[in-house]
Amino acid sequence: MGKWVKACAQNQLSTNNMLPFDIEEKKLLITNLGGKIYVTDRICTHAEADLSTGFLSNEGVRCPLHLSIFNLENGQPQNPPAETALKIYNVKIDQNEIYVEV
Repeated sequence: MGKWVKACAQNQLSTNNMLPFDIEEKKLLITNLGGKIYVTDRICTHAEADLSTGFLSNEGVRCPLHLSIFNLENGQPQNPPAETALKIYNVKIDQNEIYVEV
């Protein structure tokens, strides 16, 4: 079991936006899609592009380099060229603060 780390205040992440977050040498992406918070690895599994510079839609986060889309609930790529899933992280909100289990 990991430890819970405070990532940001909930009001720092408006609906349908994302924020990069680095902790313990991990590059994470915190996403608010439709009011639900997700945390995944931030680096694309295909070509190591930074997903925080990508595009967010109802389908998930789209890599800015080769346009693979990753599902935020399970990390699975939705189209090529990416074939490997992103790691996803547990999230909790406590007193308007977002915590990530790392």
